[in-house]
Amino acid sequence: MNQISHRTVEIQGHSVFYREAGDSNKPTLLLLHGFPSSSAMFRNLIPALADDYHVIAPDHLGFGQSAMPSVGEFDYSFDALTTITLELLDTLGVDRFAIYIQDYGAPIGLRIASRQPERITAIITQSGNAYLEGFTPFWEVLFAHANDRVTHEPQVRELLELDATKWQYTHGVPADRLALVSPDAWTLDQAYLDRPGNKEIQLELFFDYKNNLDGYPAFQKYFAQYRPPTLIAWGSHDEIFGADGARAYLRDLPDAELHLLDAGHFALETHGPEIAALIRDFLGRVLS
Repeated sequence: MNQISHRTVEIQGHSVFYREAGDSNKPTLLLLHGFPSSSAMFRNLIPALADDYHVIAPDHLGFGQSAMPSVGEFDYSFDALTTITLELLDTLGVDRFAIYIQDYGAPIGLRIASRQPERITAIITQSGNAYLEGFTPFWEVLFAHANDRVTHEPQVRELLELDATKWQYTHGVPADRLALVSPDAWTLDQAYLDRPGNKEIQLELFFDYKNNLDGYPAFQKYFAQYRPPTLIAWGSHDEIFGADGARAYLRDLPDAELHLLDAGHFALETHGPEIAALIRDFLGRVLS
């Protein structure tokens, strides 16, 4: 088994934490986590890939073990998190890389890809939305909050509590796979959310999420123009980013490889070995 190194580096005066494994001379795979998780969501995937790939998984600022400056000290937006990620890659000397995008990782990773397409060798998306078709009724309160923060903030704050965090991990998971979902996952995520000041950070990102939709045309133009090799491994029962969002990729990427898994939003928890096998087969062909 490949051991994971746990490192930090200063970016814009803030400590950014990342997990790293594998030989840096081999092709790099950047893993970008979603809400409300951290690079811990890749704890099993990293060693499964690191014999053949150089794997890097950062914690976004405000998440996991990365610094958590207050909302008065840092402008929490997806543009700002993208800039931090790019500066991390440049600091580490990573020029070209494949990206694995999940949830919040998608608008960050796809900003990078559409702005610097020459750096991207492949895309793996797992509930990493880039199309309006992917939005489910789950988002109604979030988009209402984006238009009227005061009225809808009490309801949105409920998404930052334990029941909602656990729901993200367990909803849509087949009964015979529920035992594979570690309670450590939602317990750890909630512990990070419950840190003083963190929920205010998450509210800022909830508010900013609507601005990601303005970037979708650029993401889709990038897909159509550059045709990056793309693997779609998506939970078919995901009620945050629905399966229609996975299918929509094929409109601009007809050669993309689509796999709808019998899983929910955090498909790695229940289908980690299957996803790792798909990635190894996919990258083994497209990067050879």
